Amino acid sequence: MKAANFIDATVAEYAVSHTTPPDDLLLALAEETRRVTGGSAGMQITPEQGTLLTMLVQLTGARQAVEVGTFTGYSSICIARGLPSDGRLLACDVSDEWTSIARRYWDEAGVADKIELRLGPAAETLRALPKEEWIDFAFIDADKAGYPVYYEEVLARLVPGGLIAVDNTLQHGKITDASYGGNVPGMRAFNDLVAGDPRVRTVLVPIGDGLTLVRKG
Repeated sequence: MKAANFIDATVAEYAVSHTTPPDDLLLALAEETRRVTGGSAGMQITPEQGTLLTMLVQLTGARQAVEVGTFTGYSSICIARGLPSDGRLLACDVSDEWTSIARRYWDEAGVADKIELRLGPAAETLRALPKEEWIDFAFIDADKAGYPVYYEEVLARLVPGGLIAVDNTLQHGKITDASYGGNVPGMRAFNDLVAGDPRVRTVLVPIGDGLTLVRKG
């Protein structure tokens, strides 16, 4: 399990070592992702984030979940495992190549019947969803420029008390560096947007690459 790289290394490693580790299936998926996707493997969540996602879904009692950004399926397996037997996860992604790996591991994990994959731009997929409040839990981990749109579209459909988890909100610890470019300025603006949103309560957790938890109401 990889520790966060923006806090004291000894403390980070200690925290990871005291978190329930991934099982053999998730380890195999992580290894195949590293082997097949090369430099893109960094898009996969960390194992401790996966453990937390499963726990959050279980704690909230979520039945209807949405994932924006599926990649090779690690996070979707973790979310689906936290859902009840009749729970459902809508997974949104643009890559048939990477999600073909996800589909195979969903089958192996025994959660394929809980997951519906929709390929295409996530903003379009979300806008086409029913507009009433029905989503219990959502995970956003896709292109960073799209975060404000994904957030608004999900929040509009989130039940009162529902939870959104947003990944990469600390940007490898560079989030406070005003001179840093790339995704950092946009993520800083997104973090400010969420922190100032009177519709929600939020906490930014320094786990993985930063995970922001947003509760509606």
